[in-house]
Amino acid sequence: MFPWNKIDTVLLDMDGTLLDLHFDNHFWLSLVPQTLSHQKNLPIERARTLVEAAYDKVFGTLEWYCLDYWERELQLDIIALHRSIVDRIQMRQDSMPFLTALGEQGKSRILVTNAHPSSLALKLEHTDLAAGLDHMLSSHATGYPKEAPQFWETLFTQYQLDPSRCLFIDDSEPILQAAQKAGVGYLLGIKNPDSQKPLKSFNDFPAIADYHDLLNSLLTNR
Repeated sequence: MFPWNKIDTVLLDMDGTLLDLHFDNHFWLSLVPQTLSHQKNLPIERARTLVEAAYDKVFGTLEWYCLDYWERELQLDIIALHRSIVDRIQMRQDSMPFLTALGEQGKSRILVTNAHPSSLALKLEHTDLAAGLDHMLSSHATGYPKEAPQFWETLFTQYQLDPSRCLFIDDSEPILQAAQKAGVGYLLGIKNPDSQKPLKSFNDFPAIADYHDLLNSLLTNR
């Protein structure tokens, strides 16, 4: 699928790309409205409406990914809520074989995530993800989400990357488009970010549902 001999660095999203997005979907779409309903004595549908309106207001901005922002906005202990369901944090079963193969082929593996540092730390604590990575960059450290060109400029400068020799993998088509505009040479979507939901379709990028589909070509480094 890709000319691996022309790729030095693989940039990888976290939630939905290396980890099962079911944790985040359950947290933000179910647990948060349920907790707000209980604490504010609101009907569950009213709580869902309030939460969804709050999400829509900042979607695609750094605030949308910021746990500190949501603690203030919703007046909930977001970190404590995260810790209440850590058993749901799971790596995709195909992630580590792929990360291991990338390392064996001498590819640099950089996590690029919009996850808040507290969320990133929690997920690293409860998975073996760090063992398969060379570097990690949260968008919060740059001041810009991955949707913004400034994020990519910071990334390329910080790690001295040639974007034309990078592969970026993400489950969000708008973020893949942002990477493409920034000059990333190779792009790949993930069709099954949430193991509990149907496959997604991608209009403008190749996409897979299993990293094993890449291993044969990677291991021969064609």
